[in-house]
Amino acid sequence: MSPDDEHYIGYTITDVSRLIRTVFDRRVRRYGLTRAQWMVIARVHRRPGLSQSEVADLLEIEKAPAGRLIDRMQAKGWLERRADPKDRRINRLHLTSKGERIHKAIWPVAEATVDAAMDGLSREERKTLTALMTRVKLRLQALSENDPGEPDGERRKPKAEARVM
Repeated sequence: MSPDDEHYIGYTITDVSRLIRTVFDRRVRRYGLTRAQWMVIARVHRRPGLSQSEVADLLEIEKAPAGRLIDRMQAKGWLERRADPKDRRINRLHLTSKGERIHKAIWPVAEATVDAAMDGLSREERKTLTALMTRVKLRLQALSENDPGEPDGERRKPKAEARVM
């Protein structure tokens, strides 16, 4: 039996994430940048000097498409690549002044979008939701680093015994 869509936490989390992205995308359309570009700007603003590989991992895309995305952003004057002083094979990313201005213009839109989504929740409910989601995030980060790909306590069955569900 499958879970009720309206009450299953996995579906709810997915739907909230998708809907907040949709609202945000509509609100920033006039700035002429994609969600992926915004994510790069926001991440590089927060962590200047990220490598292209780290950006690819954050965006959950392969390195080649991430490189093309960064190429386009550099051509628009939003980012610059700097050689890593310890390893010249690595490019470190930094926002240009134009990139910083875009971040400054769009960050309030991002905050307003989250505030609108949380409208109707008390300050205490917002704190509780944030704390609980942070705990879930930390647990998932630990799982992603250590999980062999199987649910807790479940052992892989030999191929001859594996059943299709």
